[in-house]
Amino acid sequence: MLARVAYGAFHRSRSNRAFVDLAGKDLSGANLTEANLAGKKLTGANHEGANLAGANLEGANLAGAVLRFANLEGANLAGANLYFADLEGANLEGANLRRAILPYSLEGANLCSANLMAAKLEGANLRSAFLVLANLTCANLGRADLMAANLTGANLEGADLHFANLTGAILTGANLSFANLEGANLTGANLTDANLKGTRLQGANLTDANLTDANLTDANLTGADLAGARLEGVTGSNWTCPDGSIYVNTFEF
Repeated sequence: MLARVAYGAFHRSRSNRAFVDLAGKDLSGANLTEANLAGKKLTGANHEGANLAGANLEGANLAGAVLRFANLEGANLAGANLYFADLEGANLEGANLRRAILPYSLEGANLCSANLMAAKLEGANLRSAFLVLANLTCANLGRADLMAANLTGANLEGADLHFANLTGAILTGANLSFANLEGANLTGANLTDANLKGTRLQGANLTDANLTDANLTDANLTGADLAGARLEGVTGSNWTCPDGSIYVNTFEF
C-alpha cells in the first residue's frame, strides 16, 4: 500500500511533492521509476529491491538508507548524501553520482558507465566492483580498496589513488593521465593500452603488472617496483624510471 502511495505522490504535480516525508519509511519493492525526489529527506528509508530507474535524487539525503538490490540505473544522484547507505547488490549503471557523498562499502556494485566525477571515495571498499567505462575524473580514491575491480575503459584523469589497493584490477584502456598513484599497489594489475601520461607512480608496486602498449609520457615511476612487469610495446617520452633516470626521447620496448 505504501509503495502505491509513494508512487502516486511523486508522479503527480510538483505542488504535492514538497509535503511528502519519506524519512525512515518502508519503500521496499516500490516502483519509483523516474520519480522526482530531488532534495528530499530519505534518511534511514528502506528501498530494498525498489525500482528507482531514472529517478531524480539530486541533492537528496539518503544517509543510512537501505538500497540493497535496488535498481538505480540512470538515476540522478548528483550531490546526494549516501553516507552509511547500504548499496549491496544495487544496480547503478549509468547513474550520475557526481560530487555525491558515498558509503564506505560498494563491494561488487554495478557502476558501469556511472558518473562519479569528483566523488568522495577515500578508503572505500570497491572490491570486485564493476566500473567499466565509469567517469571517475578527479575522484578521491585515496587508500580505497579496488582489488579485482573492473575499470576497463574508465576515465580516472586527475583522480587521487594514493596508496589505493588495485591488486589484480583490470584497467585495460583506462585513462589515468595525471592521476596520483603514489604508493598504490598494482600487483598483477592489467594496464594494457592504459593512458598513464603525467601519472604519479612514485613508490607504486607494479610487480607482475601488464603494461603492454601503455603510454608513459611524462609519468613518474621513481622508486616503483616493476619486477616481473610486462612492458612490451610501451610508448612515451620524458618519463622518470624507477632509478630516477629520465627517458627523453620517444621509445618502444
